[in-house]
Amino acid sequence: MKHKPKALQKGDTVGVIAPASPPDGEALKTALPFLETELGLQVKLGRALKNRHGYLAGEDRVRLDDLHDMFADKDVKAVLCACGGFGTGRIAADIDYGLIRSNPKIFWGYSDITFLHTAIHQNTGLVTFHGPMLSSDIGLEDVDPLTKASYQQLFSETEFTYTEDISPLTALTEGRAEGELAGGNLSLITSTLGTPFEIDTKGKLLFIEDIDEEPYQIDRMLNQLKMAGKLSDAAGILVCDFHQCEPQKKEKSLTLEQVLEDYIFKSGKPALKGFKIGHCSPSFAIPIGVSAVMDTAAKTVTIEPGVS
Repeated sequence: MKHKPKALQKGDTVGVIAPASPPDGEALKTALPFLETELGLQVKLGRALKNRHGYLAGEDRVRLDDLHDMFADKDVKAVLCACGGFGTGRIAADIDYGLIRSNPKIFWGYSDITFLHTAIHQNTGLVTFHGPMLSSDIGLEDVDPLTKASYQQLFSETEFTYTEDISPLTALTEGRAEGELAGGNLSLITSTLGTPFEIDTKGKLLFIEDIDEEPYQIDRMLNQLKMAGKLSDAAGILVCDFHQCEPQKKEKSLTLEQVLEDYIFKSGKPALKGFKIGHCSPSFAIPIGVSAVMDTAAKTVTIEPGVS
């Protein structure tokens, strides 16, 4: 059973954490006024934000404690990830899912945070948000207004339709499909396979995105999803942004389009590609675990609200 978090109101406190890698300090500093001044929120910062342990924002226990503390704090109404990076899978098995189930609230992020989205939603039913983050998106000098506008989803219980007004969309396979949204970063989705947090795509609209992966790497991951039955289980597929995923040696590589056709088109599932969701600008947020309807003829995806 899915549970939607409560919508934010002006003056609410939001917690900012780094459950994966450490954020860029200057970019985070630039982003915080967006929360405070533009959105009218108060901010509580996690302790791990300034930590560094190799490519991690501190030891696993410190990052896990920040996550637990923010969900346990009754004054905190949303938990926002400052950035992605590496390492969320390391803490998934130790998360107190009962704590999250008892304290449902907005959880927001993408990229490496995909592992936590999958783990949290499948263990608690909580609807979470795959959305642009503070240091990696909002804190950039040339942040797109649409990226910022995504945060308005947290304040209003309003249905949203993604159309070609946002970005050109192409039908890979014609059809209409509906189901709960599931997915995120392809690398992280694939890394859940064979674990207690293996992604469930049965009857769902699977959305995928990635960055800095060559076509042969995307081929390997999609093949693994195919063999695991995740493509055939899905009701439909949304191909989102694959940023800088071109081959280094074009003369010795399939193109990204060829790889996508081999797996997405041949899956026979209704599929649209071109969504500005992921490591891109603008970067649009969508809730995970809510019902959505994809219509390839109309080139639209209509998504129910992620908050209540």
